[in-house]
Amino acid sequence: MLERQPEAIPTILNKPKYLNLKNTIFFLALALCLFTSCAEKQQLATQAILVTSESGDKMASKPNVKFKEGTPKGNIVEIFPDSLKQTFKGIGTSFTESSAFVLAHLDPEKRKEVMQKIYSESGADFSIARTHIGSCDFSVEGKYAYVDSGDKSLESFKLDEDKKGFDTKKYSGVKDPKYDLLPMIKEALAIKKKQADPTLNIIASAWTAPDWMKDIETWFIKGSEENNWQGTGGSLKPEYVSTYANYLVKYIKSYNSEGVNIWGLTPVNEPNGNGGNWESMHFSPQTQRDFIKEHLGPKLKKQSPNTQLLIYDQNREHLKEWVEVILGDKEAAQYADGTAIHWYSNTEKVYEDVLDEIHDKFPNHTIFHTEGCIDDLGKEAPGGIQDPERFQEKNWFKNDSFWWNKNATDWGYSATWAMPSAADHPIYTPVHRYARNIIVSVDHWLSGWVDWNIVLDHKGGPNHVGNFCGAPIMINTETQDVYYTPIYHVLAQLSKTMRPGDSVIQTEKSTTNLGDDDLHICASVNKEGLISIQYLNTTKDAIQTNLKIGNQFAEITVEANAVQTVQVLKK
Repeated sequence: MLERQPEAIPTILNKPKYLNLKNTIFFLALALCLFTSCAEKQQLATQAILVTSESGDKMASKPNVKFKEGTPKGNIVEIFPDSLKQTFKGIGTSFTESSAFVLAHLDPEKRKEVMQKIYSESGADFSIARTHIGSCDFSVEGKYAYVDSGDKSLESFKLDEDKKGFDTKKYSGVKDPKYDLLPMIKEALAIKKKQADPTLNIIASAWTAPDWMKDIETWFIKGSEENNWQGTGGSLKPEYVSTYANYLVKYIKSYNSEGVNIWGLTPVNEPNGNGGNWESMHFSPQTQRDFIKEHLGPKLKKQSPNTQLLIYDQNREHLKEWVEVILGDKEAAQYADGTAIHWYSNTEKVYEDVLDEIHDKFPNHTIFHTEGCIDDLGKEAPGGIQDPERFQEKNWFKNDSFWWNKNATDWGYSATWAMPSAADHPIYTPVHRYARNIIVSVDHWLSGWVDWNIVLDHKGGPNHVGNFCGAPIMINTETQDVYYTPIYHVLAQLSKTMRPGDSVIQTEKSTTNLGDDDLHICASVNKEGLISIQYLNTTKDAIQTNLKIGNQFAEITVEANAVQTVQVLKK
């Protein structure tokens, strides 16, 4: 047997130096490969869990949860971080003269505290807003425009109505007589400018053209027995169609001169009308199409090219018709950036199938929700809530239970309670209506969601035609008592965790023994890779779910009757 020679032993120490280097590189590469493999399998964990619930949580932090590998069972919420959808513009609310009037009743320091809660990073940090051009139902006295009657040249145009303040002799409770709609907007922008993300994109909508431009030559005509209850807001006279386009552009430029950029514009609020109950003006899909392509579109593109033009601006059940007529016309579509919608056609339905269809057909046009509120607050509802005591402000003011349970009715409930369409307007839970509409809409291509009045008084006004509504913040103007409703906390939680520039991402939900309305979800991811998953649990019991991302999942308990946000850092 031959003796084995030492030089035949394949040890690194016996190799020449160049082989030592080669092997060193090999082992370094192997270590790097192993490290990368480990990194890829790094265990995920939630970064934050926030809850706002009927039990009293208000953006409360809950213990974080670790992920594990495996195949989850039961209720599964799967997130696809690399499947990016629309870019999100934010959550927000609206500036109205009524809101400014209520805030003017607070001592200036207390008002500043409320405004900080709305617009600062420590508050709701709203990033998108809406305001009205001229008067609307949520004007203190209403029926005003920015030009003198008959001034087709618009030489008399001025913004005095938005900044003149409120006379303390006429309104004895006013603490700051110089406060008004425009000062309110400027105060919000000043708060925004001091923070890291100063975004506040403002959308403006006119409820009507000046009365003299319309065929009825007045602001609105209410329905009565004399006109067979056919109220109307009227339509533009043909000779003033171009003048109205100039009026809208003049408004934008005038606000710009005040240091307020108008990011978005709609041709008119609710072009299908509102039955003549307050300021309004009618367009049909065809007349708005022609107005955009022949007048407003070219003027806006030339004089304010950075302003986004959003079509329609009314309820979702007619969305498809309006979009197909206007965006289906290439000449009109070139001027339109997106579509604005409201929620008043149904208290529970979101019309997500229509949103999907519109996006699929017109993928380059965004969709924004520009108005939603708890309307007809306090109106008695035949066949349902009949105790008159339940309709007094004490039942919703400083009473969280009202907002978390089926206590609200809308315009359609009392008007159609004996008709088949009453199914669209049942008694509903205010928090659910807000959270469901936002979460489901975002999951189906909505780019931004805007609430109506941010602040109203304890009765849901002032409103010059008696159309009282709920608001996220309600203030007793006699006592200066400020109530941040559960709606405020829900909107704040969603606003702070879905920011402008985030990408909405694909989700899938698979549930066992849950109703269709029990659990709703959507998700988004920011540029740093932080994923935010939004849950709405409409039931009175906690729901056990498994959050699946890639090959890992985490057991997430969605608390009872709650809006819950789970944040995970993308690996």
